[in-house]
Amino acid sequence: MVKNESKDFSIIDKELTIDGTVSTNGRLIIKGVVKGTLVGKNVVIAEEGAVYADAEVASITIGGIFEGQVRASKELIILSTGSCKGKIVCKDFSVEAGGILNAHVTCIDAVEPVSEKDLSASEKNK
Repeated sequence: MVKNESKDFSIIDKELTIDGTVSTNGRLIIKGVVKGTLVGKNVVIAEEGAVYADAEVASITIGGIFEGQVRASKELIILSTGSCKGKIVCKDFSVEAGGILNAHVTCIDAVEPVSEKDLSASEKNK
């Protein structure tokens, strides 16, 4: 874990579905459903969570379902319970045994990080 990472975190719980744009500077744990656009620093899709979106993140861990396009400036991890379908651009990438990957994957040396400016712009577009 990164030492200077924001201590703020949010949870989208099991009974909650969000259709639109979600953006955060802290850690986001998704147990519900997100559809649309996702912008954030550290995103975790729990085993019971599902995301159908275009995502621009620093780090994402997929334990549930992700379908769409994701650009991760640091890492993308698919856990043994996770499923990822779509298009991925990331720096570091790993899939645990049992994880499902049906995506076009591009791993590159440097992906432009999600900046505070990007997060502010997504807030204005709400």
